Amino acid sequence: MMTRDKAEKGERLAAEVRRQFGAEAMTRFLRTLPAFRAEADIPNRFRELLDHLDRMESKSLGGGRR
Repeated sequence: MMTRDKAEKGERLAAEVRRQFGAEAMTRFLRTLPAFRAEADIPNRFRELLDHLDRMESKSLGGGRR
């Protein structure tokens, strides 16, 4: 069983990780990594799905892939 202090520490850590992953600097960094970038020659169907995902993210988060 977790003590209250451990639970609070875990919650603070989780909040900090979420904050850092949501930071613009992290977003810019991740965009430079090949695993987080779509290939230019992907099939149209996949490009359409990615564009649809971007639109949905933009509506809910105010962002999207650039």
